[in-house]
Amino acid sequence: MSHLIAPSILAADFANLQRDIEMVNGSNADWFHIDIMDGVFVPNISYGFPVVEAITKHAKKALDVHLMIVDPDKYLQQCKSSGAGIITVHYEACTHLHRTVTAIKDLGCLAGVALNPHTPVSVLQDIIEDIDMALVMSVNPGFGGQTFIHRTYEKVRTLRLMAAGRNENLLIEVDGGINNKNALPLLQAGANVLVAGNFVFSSLNPAAVISDLKKLEAKCSI
Repeated sequence: MSHLIAPSILAADFANLQRDIEMVNGSNADWFHIDIMDGVFVPNISYGFPVVEAITKHAKKALDVHLMIVDPDKYLQQCKSSGAGIITVHYEACTHLHRTVTAIKDLGCLAGVALNPHTPVSVLQDIIEDIDMALVMSVNPGFGGQTFIHRTYEKVRTLRLMAAGRNENLLIEVDGGINNKNALPLLQAGANVLVAGNFVFSSLNPAAVISDLKKLEAKCSI
């Protein structure tokens, strides 16, 4: 499977949100990455479900919704109703992770689990067969424009090895500080979904940046 590119709408121009959505629609991107932050689980507030619904009205590609919130179980149905095709919750925010993953799947969505930079990937050992995607945070969650954490490469390699023979179709998504220097090494390590925010939306030609990321070719080194 070719890798996927998911531009992060958190970095879009919210005064021209429809314009940026249409740009992603017309680009080589695969998903819209939507970060919902509550100011509690992460030290920032982004936007809520009314904005997700507004994005859904114009988006022609799947919405990859990343819940950076406490008690995400309360909002799974609302997330689905707002247009999410992929729902990712944080390992650190879920008391009963398997139950949460099952609830996401019962809604008809792909289920992802995100890990903060300090969380080892070994915590997914007992659930790796049940999830559709593992999201490795390559910056501390909450703000865009942060510096990529290099330990991420090893975490991706470990995850890919963990999934071998148990969940060969596992999507490994990396979010935070993605650019033209680390994108290819991440794919070589075993990632197959790249979230790019500022690198895309701060460029003079965002669609061309997305195209360049999509054109990268790498065989996993594992």
